[in-house]
Amino acid sequence: MQKICTDIEINAPADKVWHILTDFENLSSWNPFMIVKKGKLEEGKRLEVTLSIPGSRPMTFKPIVLKVDPVKEFRWSGNMWIRGIFDGEHVFRIEKLDEHRTRLIQCERFRGILAPLILHLMKENIETGFEKMNRSLKNVSEKVSKAHT
Repeated sequence: MQKICTDIEINAPADKVWHILTDFENLSSWNPFMIVKKGKLEEGKRLEVTLSIPGSRPMTFKPIVLKVDPVKEFRWSGNMWIRGIFDGEHVFRIEKLDEHRTRLIQCERFRGILAPLILHLMKENIETGFEKMNRSLKNVSEKVSKAHT
């Protein structure tokens, strides 16, 4: 199993960060990496997600929401092509550091026959996509937070 994890500290309350991250209708206005095109953030529901991995063409897949713990964590599991070829479980974890600071942790665990090869070719680009998304979430969360103070 292979894993990619990134994290970022955000100067905004955890509930604001959560709201922005899970507002799928407005995700495309700030997120350069991941767009949720269809679906609801409810356990057992299927989403339609398009990833714009730097250096690659956009990819669309349909993960199933595994867990939703409001203002703390959500995760989904999906695959490319056929299950067992290149599968991933993605998690977004929100850690409240204090009333005005939050840490976002974004991780994906990859499995499947082609996971080692695909990650050998794309790991750096996937990690760059995670980091771009994290920075964008930080920027928009901090702007919204400052506007409400």
